[in-house]
Amino acid sequence: MTSRRKFLRNGGGLGALGLVSALGVSEGFLPYDKNNFNTLQLVQPLNGNWDFFLDPYNKGMDDRWFAPQNESGTWQRVTVPHTWQIVPEYADYYGIAWYKKSFFVPDEWKGKNVRIEFEAVYHSARVWLNGQPVGEHLRKGYTAFFIDVTQALHYNTINMLVVQADNRFDEHMLPRGTSFDWAADGGIIRPVSLHITMPAFTERIAITTRPDIKNNKADIDVVASITNKFRKAVALEITYLIREDKSAKIVANVARQHVYLNAGERKDLKLIHSVIHDPLLWHFDHPDLYVLELELWKNGERMHTFKETFGIRSIEINNTGFYLNGERVWLMGVERMAGSNPDYGLAEPTEWIAHDHRDLKHLNCVFTRVHWPQDKRVLDYCDRQGIFIQSEIPTWGYKTFAGMKDHPSEDIMNNGLEQLREMIQRDKNHPSIFSWGLCNEINGQNPPAYEFAANMLKEAKRLNPDRLCSYASNSLQTTKEAQDSITLSPANGAGSSPIHIRHDVSKLMDFVEWNEYYESWYKGTVQDMEKNLEKIHQAFPDKPIVISEYGWCRCMPDRLVGDPQKIAILKSHDEVFRKHDYVAGLIFFDYNDYRTHFGDKGIGPLKQRIHGVVDLYGARKSSYDVLRYESGPILSLNGWLHDSELHVTLETRKQIPDYVLRNYILHWIVYADQNIPIEEGNILLPDLKPGDHFSNQQKIKTLQPEKILVKILRPTGFSTISMIIVNGTDHRPPVSEY
Repeated sequence: MTSRRKFLRNGGGLGALGLVSALGVSEGFLPYDKNNFNTLQLVQPLNGNWDFFLDPYNKGMDDRWFAPQNESGTWQRVTVPHTWQIVPEYADYYGIAWYKKSFFVPDEWKGKNVRIEFEAVYHSARVWLNGQPVGEHLRKGYTAFFIDVTQALHYNTINMLVVQADNRFDEHMLPRGTSFDWAADGGIIRPVSLHITMPAFTERIAITTRPDIKNNKADIDVVASITNKFRKAVALEITYLIREDKSAKIVANVARQHVYLNAGERKDLKLIHSVIHDPLLWHFDHPDLYVLELELWKNGERMHTFKETFGIRSIEINNTGFYLNGERVWLMGVERMAGSNPDYGLAEPTEWIAHDHRDLKHLNCVFTRVHWPQDKRVLDYCDRQGIFIQSEIPTWGYKTFAGMKDHPSEDIMNNGLEQLREMIQRDKNHPSIFSWGLCNEINGQNPPAYEFAANMLKEAKRLNPDRLCSYASNSLQTTKEAQDSITLSPANGAGSSPIHIRHDVSKLMDFVEWNEYYESWYKGTVQDMEKNLEKIHQAFPDKPIVISEYGWCRCMPDRLVGDPQKIAILKSHDEVFRKHDYVAGLIFFDYNDYRTHFGDKGIGPLKQRIHGVVDLYGARKSSYDVLRYESGPILSLNGWLHDSELHVTLETRKQIPDYVLRNYILHWIVYADQNIPIEEGNILLPDLKPGDHFSNQQKIKTLQPEKILVKILRPTGFSTISMIIVNGTDHRPPVSEY
């Protein structure tokens, strides 16, 4: 950790700005076949070494730092993705910085279209290529964008790409000003790549799947966005096929259809409908995926191949329940705050993203939410390993609407809609997206906040009508005096007079989300919480309730107790939630202590909130194993050894988390001779419904076992519960055998 931070601080060596030809021709370029280029979309990574310069006095524009031959100042070598906030001396710098990278463009790219994809720059980016402005993406720090740079390219030579990044707190965007409680890490925080195609290409594909459970089939509708960058009109032929991701088996092969595009035209084309019979339905325990491969042809020549991964599954609400592929489920998980490791900040490498999400799976997390649109590597992991996620627009806190009387301001409303559109446009095909989150803790009775949420809901349903939508409310708390009138006292300074719960914008949403912080941020006991919960159900009797946050934050000077209080709240509140079947989901807050620009603990890059079951670096606390057990679908696991026979019994939960266990595996490892693994075995469990019991006996060959590790594995291979048998009897509590 120290060496990495030292390297970033020192820049790995300083040097003046110049054209470094070796950087462009050798770093990260993928080989390609010149004679077969038209059949490919070449994606060239632009990550790795960039040059970097802070601009606290905003001199870069006047001094033309974007000009290729400009020699102003000394630039520091950094690695993109990058944020300067992890460097101690830059941790509190919120302003403008510059990045530049040189890369080689071969002659073979002439006649092609070249775009740069930035997966995220926080929060505003202005981009130049060879001194020419080519595009910008302002006040939207977590959504991806493309910039067409074809006209600015220089061929058979080095090209210079320059990006100005700005993370100054801004009152005209979301998150607004300084109101939000997470790290405002500036920079090119996610990967960058070049996309080289023929001038006619597919920009994106929107896939809608409608499984018919009764008839064992799925209808597939596809809309492709096709662009013509030729200087004349073109007639194109389009075809697509669908494969199973794991087996590569082709399950649909659609006949060609034709489209005519004028020069410079982009068209959203509805493709021929297809049907998949006997579909593999996506489930968090069975995350089966498909790949759609679309081809564009022009006069018998293949122009472009575009691939998109998707899943087939249905999520429906019936009365107060969630139904996944026709089967009722009660879901549970924990929220992760990205960007919290001080070594990386929001510029997280793939390895750390995978580390944290493996840990979430080990915590039995099948349902989570996030406060802002995520890196697509996060969503890809959730797709492939089985985690439902609510992706959210960063509309955080009642201060978002401070100073607004009856309506949201035009800039805040438009910024929210723009971020929503970009999020849905890129991410709608991910089967792991359970719902779109529209805002968080805004005081849902405040008129401008209400109108904002209602407008966001309307637009989300226009763009993606089959996806659920909600918002996380902190304005559904009742006082003791108001228990019988279903009113509330607004939280966190949102107002002074009681307001009716039924007036909350929650009534418009597909399901109710409540950030429940009794015994933490809210006054009252767990008994008061239960009364409040019942009142919310009375106000919205036909809607499932998701506890979108609950837990304990040691965020105040007088809060000296940490994990013991967290464990007590987790257990006692879960006990209440399990009494009410209309509580359809639980999301504990949170997985990790998290970095935030006004953290009450820590210095510089380590400013943080102490809220998690792991610390900033992923070290586990005592609450970790408690959350793992509480979030698992198995209530009890017992085992013992008798007459060389291993006996195992288990019972599944009857209340949340609650779902049918299919293709789970009982696995054991026998240790002997000074803790050496000697013998192992496994059996496939029968399907287990909520409240089911199971028992099994297996002969053990090892004569003098020292211990036996017993695990129940999900079909994805992740352990859901475990125990160690020592001296013939089970040793509890269940252990974290990672």
